[in-house]
Amino acid sequence: MSELKQPEVNIGLTGHVDSGKTSVVQQLTGEWTDTHSEELKRGITMKIGYADAKFYKCKEKNTYTTNKKECKNPEFLRKVSFVDCPGHEIMTTVTLSGTSIMDGALLIISANEECPQTQTREHLAALSMTGIENIVIVQTKIDLVTKKQAKENYKQIKEFVKGTTAENAPIIPVSSHHNINFSELIKAIEENIKTPKRDHKKPGKMQVARSFDINKPGTKVKDLKGGVIGGSMIHGTIKKGDKIQITPGIIKGKEHHPIETKVVSLFIKEGEIKEATPGGLTAIQTEMEPSMTKGDRLIGSIIGKPGELPPVKTEITVKTHLLNEEIIKQEITPLKQDEPLVINSGTSTVPGKVEKIEGEREVKISLRKPIAIGKGSRVAISRRSGVRWGLMGYGVVQ
Repeated sequence: MSELKQPEVNIGLTGHVDSGKTSVVQQLTGEWTDTHSEELKRGITMKIGYADAKFYKCKEKNTYTTNKKECKNPEFLRKVSFVDCPGHEIMTTVTLSGTSIMDGALLIISANEECPQTQTREHLAALSMTGIENIVIVQTKIDLVTKKQAKENYKQIKEFVKGTTAENAPIIPVSSHHNINFSELIKAIEENIKTPKRDHKKPGKMQVARSFDINKPGTKVKDLKGGVIGGSMIHGTIKKGDKIQITPGIIKGKEHHPIETKVVSLFIKEGEIKEATPGGLTAIQTEMEPSMTKGDRLIGSIIGKPGELPPVKTEITVKTHLLNEEIIKQEITPLKQDEPLVINSGTSTVPGKVEKIEGEREVKISLRKPIAIGKGSRVAISRRSGVRWGLMGYGVVQ
């Protein structure tokens, strides 16, 4: 297997704020995913972060590592991509965007706090709601508690996940700062979060998670490079030279302007590739005017071949499914006429409002801005709870 190919699986990191998600990613990948200035200043993850790791097995010691220099005879297993999601309650909708590109998840729970915390509940509910069943629980900060406290926390975790999609998930205690037990964590990931089967014959489709301008200030016009889009393939492939469409594209109020352009080059962290396939984050350099991709302007759009993308809508009718109240420990009341909502579809986060309620479960929702979405698609629904937005369930587009 080639060590230079793009990652083959996306693994999310979820859990309560300050439970150690970013530290776990750093220990596995050597990268600190909080790179935005506001994140560094506040010490929390605010945007979705990405980092890749290569997994090796040391045959002589029967251990696992991301550093093949630790082995005399390293066996390359696979390359994975970690998606670091915010744990803070005000960033829940950002986390929901992240779940749309996950193939499995690590649920991070701190040993020095009572389990579960508020966002631990919501993140597990989000994983269950989006159909992510391949989960490994990581009990962090074991160096900050006694053996007795760690065991008590373990019992709390087991009780919390009882009856959920994570009931049979392994629980791996680790210390990120002392690099303790990460061999067992990698082993658990290898055994429980397998690479899904991909259908490369389907039309290429990618969700846009980032967009940016790579040109430095003062670059001469003749040297300008086209706008860059970062995202993760859902299925199929996109190749260098392909003509692609980005939809909804540029949004102004409720109007949208799809963009058709050409793929100039494709990149992963380690360099240029000829073809993008599902797994990991891929950057696509296009022929677009770079100002069109500046400042994550195209987040929430979908990329594919012209004529093969879902319709764009500013109003959707969904059949609602409420969260398991046993997980989030709060009553979920029915939606009300004119109630404000936040809708997550793929990597798109859109404010909306209840326009019409038909029966117990069917609801028509108007959206403040357009999204590309097809019949049968699943959207996450959040409602206001006090001063914050809380996940209440999901809807299937009719």
